[in-house]
Amino acid sequence: MSGHAQSLVPPLSDTTQPGPFDSTKDEKHSSTRAISMVESDETGYDTRFMRRTMLWLDIRILPMLSLVYSFALIDRINLGSAYAAGMDVTLGLREGARFSLVTLLFFIPYTLLQLPGNLVLRRVGVRNWLSFLIFAWGTVQLGMGFVDTWTELLGTRILLGVFEAPFFPAMFWLISAWYKRHEVQKRLAAFYLLSVTASGLSPLLAYGLSFLDGRGKLEGWRWIFASCRHSRLTVVEGLITIFLAVVCFLFVPGFPEEAKFLDEKQRRFVLERINEDRGDALPDEITKEKVFKHLRDWTLWAYGFIFMCAAMPNYAQSIFTPIILRGMGYEAKDALLRTVPPYIASIPTTILVAWLADRHKHRSSYILLTCCICTVGSGITAWHPSHHVRYFGVFLTNIGSAGSVPTFLAYSANNVVGHSKRSVQSALMVGFGSVGGMLAAACFRSQDDPRYVPGLVATMVSQALLVVVVGVLTARHMYWNKRAREGRLCEPLEGQPGFYYTL
Repeated sequence: MSGHAQSLVPPLSDTTQPGPFDSTKDEKHSSTRAISMVESDETGYDTRFMRRTMLWLDIRILPMLSLVYSFALIDRINLGSAYAAGMDVTLGLREGARFSLVTLLFFIPYTLLQLPGNLVLRRVGVRNWLSFLIFAWGTVQLGMGFVDTWTELLGTRILLGVFEAPFFPAMFWLISAWYKRHEVQKRLAAFYLLSVTASGLSPLLAYGLSFLDGRGKLEGWRWIFASCRHSRLTVVEGLITIFLAVVCFLFVPGFPEEAKFLDEKQRRFVLERINEDRGDALPDEITKEKVFKHLRDWTLWAYGFIFMCAAMPNYAQSIFTPIILRGMGYEAKDALLRTVPPYIASIPTTILVAWLADRHKHRSSYILLTCCICTVGSGITAWHPSHHVRYFGVFLTNIGSAGSVPTFLAYSANNVVGHSKRSVQSALMVGFGSVGGMLAAACFRSQDDPRYVPGLVATMVSQALLVVVVGVLTARHMYWNKRAREGRLCEPLEGQPGFYYTL
């Protein structure tokens, strides 16, 4: 059966037999050391200690990762805000498919470099790798404020795609490595909401900066990227991003076994509870053979396809909402302001979905619900004659999209075991997600202004396809869970005794 990879950190069982992929002495010796480190369960700790440790993890991990990723989103999506603030006229982006091309080509390196970037994460080190990436794209972001032609803008967007490519897969891998399977969605939702809400407030910054039109001999849209006064460069978003590279180097957490912000007892507790949950507290070695083996697992490609469908409305909302609102008749500055409330409305609904999904240890039904909400919102935005009702449709689209992304991230993370497989899965999935961004850029064309009906229809189709593939995967997981409970398998699911897929 495909996808049943054996972790190199065996589960806590005296009856565990060597898995089919424990092929070398070094790996067996590493597994023995791993068991000696994590051979107890969390019931040996008092409740107060466990709660305080988990709270400290949440405080130490989620805000830091959310902060740096929010600026990755801001630097990626503020193209739409700059367009609405006048960049379209200055650089001639309304001619032909120039704006779609500038948006689209970002995703080519962003897609191709996801997996290579994830594979070097452990070799280079989390702090070194992420800090370099943040500094590099912050520098590129600064340069975008001083382009004179649309082709120069195109070049900076391609470079931005190069340096941002490995970032989100690394974030997803890190968070899923720290938490148990049925507590991770609340954390992914918190990470996602903190990031997206911060980036959703970027139109407010863009709104304020657009009033600087003419100051420092710069047009308002250029201030969204950077500002210049008396030949001294003062970065707005670019400088903050570069500063965050330093903050990241000093404070970003690594993987659990190397965390220096925990004492020995806390570190042992974290490793024990992860190993009890899924048996992969400590990493197995990432080799070329393992990478190609995991790439032959069709379920990883299915997770990627689903995330592509989930990401399309998310990218469409992020990049094109200010433009769609301007097409409803709002002035450029009003369009930027009205972009923010739909993000705020999605916060309580996404938290509620995450809490319910973790409580019920179930994902697929909540994915179906959020996809339906997103589809209804896209249809209202596309065809309703009233602009006020169409604006309500933007709210529904964002609520559905924001709720489905962390739910699906948890769905895929819950059903993968082992660090090597998780590194491939996270990179492959986010790579497919960037294809969703490419589709959004291709389907939301300048010539479809002001309603962008083809793009909104494509969004609705993506949600329908998402539901179909989630249904196929869930049926597959139900089938293998049933066989496992009946004792009809030659080996345990994902190589872990007692493991069942999350539906």
